[in-house]
This record gives sequence, C-alpha cells and structure tokens, in this order.
Amino acid sequence: MSAYVAVVRSVDEARSRVLPARPGQAAMIIAAFTGVLYLIEAVDTLLGGALDADGIRPRRLDGLDGVLWAPLLHHGWQHLAANTVPVLVLGFFALAGGVGRFVVVTATIWLVGGLGTWLTGSDGVHLGASILVFGWLVFLLVRGFFARSAGQILLAVALFAVWGGVLWSVLPGAAGVSWQGHLFGALGGLVGAQLVARPAGRTCVEQPWSTGS
Repeated sequence: MSAYVAVVRSVDEARSRVLPARPGQAAMIIAAFTGVLYLIEAVDTLLGGALDADGIRPRRLDGLDGVLWAPLLHHGWQHLAANTVPVLVLGFFALAGGVGRFVVVTATIWLVGGLGTWLTGSDGVHLGASILVFGWLVFLLVRGFFARSAGQILLAVALFAVWGGVLWSVLPGAAGVSWQGHLFGALGGLVGAQLVARPAGRTCVEQPWSTGS
C-alpha cells in the first residue's frame, strides 16, 4: 500500500510541477531541438530553399508527409528567428512534467496541428515551428486548471501577459500567415493538456482484514 501511495504522490508532483525537476537537462533538450531547427535551415539555405517544398500541401496526397516535416522547416532565417525565443521558453516550461509527458504533448500538437492544417489549409505550402509554439502556449495556459495547480495557473497568467496577444492569429488575418497551423496547433495543446494534466481515476486498494489469533 505504501508503494502505491508513493507512486501516486510522484505522479501528482510531476503533473503539477511548474518548473522542470532538472532544469539544466530541460534547457539542454530544448536548446538541442532549436539547434536542429537552425541546422535544417542552414541546409535549406545551401539547397536554395528546396526543403521548403516538404511542408504541408493541404488536401494533396503528395503533401501529407509534410505533417511530419512542417514544424522543422521555415521560410528563411527571419521566420526561424521569430520562432526561436518562444520555442526556447515555452518548450522549457513544457518539459516541467518530464520528458515522457513532453513527448506525448508535443506529438499530439504535431499531429493535430499538421493534420488539421492539411485538411483545412489554404493553397500553398504550410510550414514553421509556430504549430508547436501555439500548441505549447495553450498547453501551458490550461494545464494548471486540469491539474488544479495554483503555481501553474500563476505561470499561465504571466505567459498570457507576454504572449497572449498572438492568439488572435488563430483567426484568418494577415496574408501569408498559416492561421490554420496556429489554430490546430493550439487545439493540439488543449488535447495534450487533457491527456497529461487531468488527474486520472484511481483505484482504491483495500487492505484485507486480519483476524487475530
């Protein structure tokens, strides 16, 4: 019974944690991911932008594989630079629950954001890590309500004060901006929060009655 209680307590702590338990490791992970984005953009630059063709091409079978590659690609260095700080900051905080939860959340955002864009996007090629940025932002804004964590809610308030304004771009607006990627990335973050932050149902374990001799 004590082992079960210890496991439950550990899961609860991970679910409601505001900062990563190992901040150095979390910083290295998200920095490495960002480094991969820069490496890919460097290769794309050498190839004259040829990799950009591997983004999402809505409702075309030959553009479906772009769901896998789109968040790794950018329309030039300025596009990547605009995403760099949000990726570093939001990705770091999204690692608070541990690498396993981070992978689940990120994969959910990646797939929901990509498939939603493929199904509803306008003609052209959709790409950029903003799918992940919007997903991580919404995940961080709502996870505290699912986990019932005051600390996470306070962090959400601070993040909303800094980046809340960008949520307007989930609506149709500026030409050349994939609002569909923003919208479905955000929806992926909401789904991810439900998957990893909502308290799971617990099975009650009863101790058997002992009879005195």
